[in-house]
Amino acid sequence: MSATMGSSLQMKKNGAALLFLFVSLFSIMNEHYLLTAADPKSNVYIIHMGQKQHEDVKLLKKTHHELLATVLGSKEESKRAMIYSYKHGFSGFAAKLTKTQAQTVSELPGVALVIPNQLYKVQTTRSWDYLQLSSRDQTHFEQKSKLGNGAIIGLLDTGIWPESEAFSDKGLGPIPSRWKGVCQSGQNFDGAKHCNRKLIGARYFIKALEAEYGKPYNATEAGDYLSPRDSSGHGTHTSTIAAGSSMANRSYNGLGVGTVRGGATQARVAMYKVCWSLPTGGICAGADILKAFDEAVRDGVDVVSVSIAADVPSFHEVDERSAIAVGAFHAVAQGVVVVCSAGNAGPSPQTVQNASPWILTVAASSVDRSFPTLVTLGINWTTTGQAMFTGSETGFIKLAYPEVSDLKYPRDCKSLRENDTWAAGSVVLCFTSSFKEGYIEDTAYWIRKAGALGLIVAENPTRTLYSCSDDFPCVQVSYDIAMKILYYIRTTKSPKVRISPTKTHDGRPVSTNLAYFSSRGPSSVASAVLKPDIAAPGVNILSAVSPSDPKTKNAFAFMSGTSMATPHVSGIVALLKTLHPDWSPAAIKSAIVTTAWNSDPSGEPIFAEGETMKLADPFDYGGGIVNFNRAADPGLVYDMGSTDYIHYLCSMGYEISAISQLREHPTSCPTKRPSILDLNLPSITIPSLRRATSFRRTVTNVGHVESRYKAVVDPPQGIRISVRPRLLIFNSTTRAITFKVTVSSSHRVTTGYYFGSLTWTDGVHSVRSPISVRTEIKVFS
Repeated sequence: MSATMGSSLQMKKNGAALLFLFVSLFSIMNEHYLLTAADPKSNVYIIHMGQKQHEDVKLLKKTHHELLATVLGSKEESKRAMIYSYKHGFSGFAAKLTKTQAQTVSELPGVALVIPNQLYKVQTTRSWDYLQLSSRDQTHFEQKSKLGNGAIIGLLDTGIWPESEAFSDKGLGPIPSRWKGVCQSGQNFDGAKHCNRKLIGARYFIKALEAEYGKPYNATEAGDYLSPRDSSGHGTHTSTIAAGSSMANRSYNGLGVGTVRGGATQARVAMYKVCWSLPTGGICAGADILKAFDEAVRDGVDVVSVSIAADVPSFHEVDERSAIAVGAFHAVAQGVVVVCSAGNAGPSPQTVQNASPWILTVAASSVDRSFPTLVTLGINWTTTGQAMFTGSETGFIKLAYPEVSDLKYPRDCKSLRENDTWAAGSVVLCFTSSFKEGYIEDTAYWIRKAGALGLIVAENPTRTLYSCSDDFPCVQVSYDIAMKILYYIRTTKSPKVRISPTKTHDGRPVSTNLAYFSSRGPSSVASAVLKPDIAAPGVNILSAVSPSDPKTKNAFAFMSGTSMATPHVSGIVALLKTLHPDWSPAAIKSAIVTTAWNSDPSGEPIFAEGETMKLADPFDYGGGIVNFNRAADPGLVYDMGSTDYIHYLCSMGYEISAISQLREHPTSCPTKRPSILDLNLPSITIPSLRRATSFRRTVTNVGHVESRYKAVVDPPQGIRISVRPRLLIFNSTTRAITFKVTVSSSHRVTTGYYFGSLTWTDGVHSVRSPISVRTEIKVFS
């Protein structure tokens, strides 16, 4: 129940002896009973009385009735007003009260909270409900995490729109005392005015970019602001996903109606603007990024969320040009978790970015939401495509296809241009196999200039929708549907089509896919380190953005990308940091990876989009789709510290001088080079298995002190795996245990990757490590 009405009734009270409570209430009973007639309007309120004092549910219910009766005047009135008595998870009740009565109840000893009830509709961008983190019915661990209260999320992005209601500080307490950051003034941004108890810090970094271009940045010409203010909306969007305040009944022109909110609604936000608008697109200079990391760690953030990636992995971790890897290394050494996007270069393999083992790297999945759009042909045959068309129904209009006589040069979507006068007054059907970002939006722009009234695009199945103009339909259909439409065009003298406005559908039968654009593993930098680590919703995510009209306070839009997936995980990390402030970044990463969903939350398999649809594997989504409620209580974790990462760098064969430079003081590697397979990762990846190979892992018990875990192995095809010991026994003196894994292959030829898992289970917890193995047979000795 994170969302409440604008009332002063949400206040904490100290408990008191039950006898004192009854005496006090009796002495004021008549006074408050007389107020009822003068304040007749009543609503439902939830009265929270804190932890149960005993397990006698009948006595608890009787106590609730007696308490309410002292305000309403009789037990009969109490029974009439009471709706629910909460007596299992906590002590409290729901009742229909006037505002005055509710205020009176809130002032009574023993009452912790009085919360006005709210009516809820379809939830947020759907993503948090999809991840089973509902704003209506908070889980045990959500409640314990206090929705991230006290945690600080730093975002390296394009800035922030501070007037958005997403950054309202209503209901928040004082800024955490450890915060050392600032709110930096600049163009259209007043540091004294625009920060509050929610947006507690905002800075901008541009000196390196200006130095690169050799001249001052002309923000006006670029359509940006020389300040922390966000012009593109990207940083505002990601900040809202991570920690935005709850905003009910929001949508994008009627699509996706629900409550827009962040994962950690009570966490604080600090924006570090490092990316700037240029004619060539958004640019972020590496040195600016490093400076932002440095300041963020000093300022006191708990999490750094980085929705930034390069085009291709071109630098190693010890290279200063690898700004994110280097900045993240120092942040993690200080106990700050760094969450980064995997990149949008999918679906080709080895495209994953931000692949250092100390980074939590996030892939993008869809959620169980679709945007069905009816397409009706002139023969009264109706099919369904996907779009974000919020205009009026088109009525029946001409349907056209760009026929060509020379089959050597078939015209697909990318060939459509404004000189295609034949398209005027028509809805145009075209085919494409391109996954290039912005490709269809460009096509829609040119064909509309030619006079077209709409576009139907045939493509590989994908959930990512195009952001064409609201009044210009860009409907996506599968190839088989498109071929039926094409047959109709070719066999009909005057083909016509009608396109209806888009609707929103949540839940089954919509399944989960790994987004086509999400960059894939294996890592090209260190192939024995599984990347990405985890997946989260990143397709068609509704969130707050910068308004096109600066006078507008709130604006919302759908965006897709691993940029949107990353803050989902950052918000969950903030919750985990609140629950487990003593956990290291590696422990938090382990908890997230080993407890993830391998099927979607409804139990259906997860498919990966691409040239063909296939079952997703660890190179698509790492451990799976993030699952906060299990990560909050993982049982065991694979922990690491700075020394482990230094050994990793040594195992990679980097020069000691380069490693020392990264660490900023002299460093030596062990005499015997460490094996990268001994790095205590929550996953196992063997890119070149030539002979039987053994390595070790260590798990630390973070659950019940007295615990017994047994190993359950699901080996990759043709791979033999033994684990010793197979039973781990933890007690008050044994919190960490090392085990040995031996892997061998029965394959006689070089193979591709096969996948499996190693799970430690105590019957309650399942600590699952994904396994990826490729057999390589040497041709020459």
